Amino acid sequence: MPEISRFLGIVIAMFYNDHPPPHFHVRYGEQRGLVEIESMSLLQGRLSPKILGLVANWAAAHRDQLWQN
Repeated sequence: MPEISRFLGIVIAMFYNDHPPPHFHVRYGEQRGLVEIESMSLLQGRLSPKILGLVANWAAAHRDQLWQN
């Protein structure tokens, strides 16, 4: 899976031409999730509230790059 960012042990990845809606994948230890870019909501998987908050803050700061990817 193409990794686009890594911070605090959190790995963010995206697949080219992946299924809709536009989203990215999150891995943190045993936790996995798919986060929709538009709403920043968890589409699939399970992430702790702390990790989801960190990911949402990161995604808000990188929203333009996420849409370009």
